[in-house]
Amino acid sequence: MAYQEAAVVDQLADFVAELHFEDLSEDTVHTVERAFVDTVGVALAGLEEPAGEKACAAFGTTAALFSDVRSANERALAIGTASHALDYDDLSWSMDGHPSVTLVPPLLAVIPETVASGRDIITAFVAGYETECAIAYPVIPTHYKSGWHATATFGVFGATAAVAKLLDLGRTEMREAIAIAASMASGTKENFGSMTKPLHAGLAARSGVTASKLAANGFTGGDSAFEGDAGFWALYADGPEAEFSIGDGLQLEQYGLQLKAYPCCYFTHASIAATEELQENHSIDPNDIDTVEVLTSAAADDALQYDNPDVPSEGKFSMPYVIASTLVTGRVTLSTFEPEHFGNEAVREMMDRVEFIVDENLPYNANSGTVRITTANGTYEKHRKYPPGTYHDPLSKAELHEKFYECTERVIPQETADAVYEQLVSLSEHSSVTGLAIESTGCVESLGDDGIGR
Repeated sequence: MAYQEAAVVDQLADFVAELHFEDLSEDTVHTVERAFVDTVGVALAGLEEPAGEKACAAFGTTAALFSDVRSANERALAIGTASHALDYDDLSWSMDGHPSVTLVPPLLAVIPETVASGRDIITAFVAGYETECAIAYPVIPTHYKSGWHATATFGVFGATAAVAKLLDLGRTEMREAIAIAASMASGTKENFGSMTKPLHAGLAARSGVTASKLAANGFTGGDSAFEGDAGFWALYADGPEAEFSIGDGLQLEQYGLQLKAYPCCYFTHASIAATEELQENHSIDPNDIDTVEVLTSAAADDALQYDNPDVPSEGKFSMPYVIASTLVTGRVTLSTFEPEHFGNEAVREMMDRVEFIVDENLPYNANSGTVRITTANGTYEKHRKYPPGTYHDPLSKAELHEKFYECTERVIPQETADAVYEQLVSLSEHSSVTGLAIESTGCVESLGDDGIGR
């Protein structure tokens, strides 16, 4: 499939309408199943984070991950916010953001309104992923560099395409839904480190449901929502810097997803991994460290706004904090950002020795990191071009399984977690996804009346 002549909204609608499960490779299906495992895991853990808890409480949702009595719009917002609350969700270099938190939540939110199979869900995910990446490509990295949170601003289009596909909208309705979504894109990087950063994902997920449902009821959008003089690309960047294309091979198949190994900003991951390797290879005693230099990209400098974070959510966007935590405790985990650890005096003292430096020789949005540790016994240096968990060096099955249980043990019994994991890792084999409802696996029994995990 290749669409290069018609208006962008028409090309997108053609692609989404004509995509079928049979078009997907076995590797692509496996990638999507892993994305569901990963996203549902971090979403469950995110229910206990302030952002996830408050987003659920605002609408009275009960866990919200699969179904409850609330509207699909409210479910999508709550799930999306919880999914991104820990900053532990996956990445895509093709969109400069977090794709699955804008795809999995709206799909889960509309499941009760469909008779979809696991294959339908997977196909809808791919339709959404390819849509948001195709819209992103002509304006990255300028769009992100200008201050927009790409997860939200591109993710709203992915959410819309995914929901429109799952609800089986006609081609005309899909076209209108995507055009409507162009007036819903929002999210500023100035809100990084606050609860509003994960809310961006929730708002994008909700808008995808809203745009699709409006279109299904005859609502219309513009003909040149992207390429027009006042279209998305002109307003949210400086106009397209590369040619738009969709349908000429799948981005998901070529570049895949990057599953996170650490629950913090992705721009810290290569540096964290380099620090771990230096400690392991040289048995560095934290008490012997004089200075630590961390060199990475300008985009990392834009995103990592807190040299001296005051609250755990800011710590996720602090290079000094995560590197100091790695050196003092040996690992960055969910507990690194819990209040009892956040006040660790040894970590705070180590932060004073960490210097974060922009490497002007790197491309703006590079994810690499170089760590140089100077001690009384010598200087040790490690460079990592990529973080752990990339598509070509993915988290192993065991590592993903361990991450899933690290997240879910806080919220649901292991027996329930086992059932959810097995359902999601074999999603393509389910003829109906109604069995994925949280009630059917007993998750509701582990929740209080306010919907917060105990």
